Amino acid sequence: MGLLDSILGSVLGGGQNQNSGQAALINAVIQMIANKGGSGAMGNAMNSGGGGGLGGLGGLIGALTQGGLGNVASSWVGTGQNLPISPEQLQNALGGGGGGLLAQIAQQAGMSHGDAASGLSQVLPGLIDKLTPDGQLPQQDTLENLLGSLNIGR
Repeated sequence: MGLLDSILGSVLGGGQNQNSGQAALINAVIQMIANKGGSGAMGNAMNSGGGGGLGGLGGLIGALTQGGLGNVASSWVGTGQNLPISPEQLQNALGGGGGGLLAQIAQQAGMSHGDAASGLSQVLPGLIDKLTPDGQLPQQDTLENLLGSLNIGR
């Protein structure tokens, strides 16, 4: 799991015990990105029962953009400084209620919506930044190869 460890290490910093919840969140997001089934940015993810696809990394960026956070998400993809995001902004953009994308991620990571939003606000900017090293969204097959090399059980 070298590549996954590398991504986790660079996104989380260190301290495995403190970061186990964040690692679970990253794993949940990566699995949803890899399970790209779904055409709309949030449609399939919101309407399927757990583990629904996001429509790839572009679907996640699209969901954030539809939630009014396009400039923030674009900063994570771009090569400049990553803008911060608050847990409240994530809850609003990704549907903190029972059927939203945030709820699915929280369920998959085994935590509350609030804890998931808080953790994602810390790790999502770095994760997306690491998945877009060239300052643009990778082609889906390139992203699938990268995600496949992470050895994440699907």
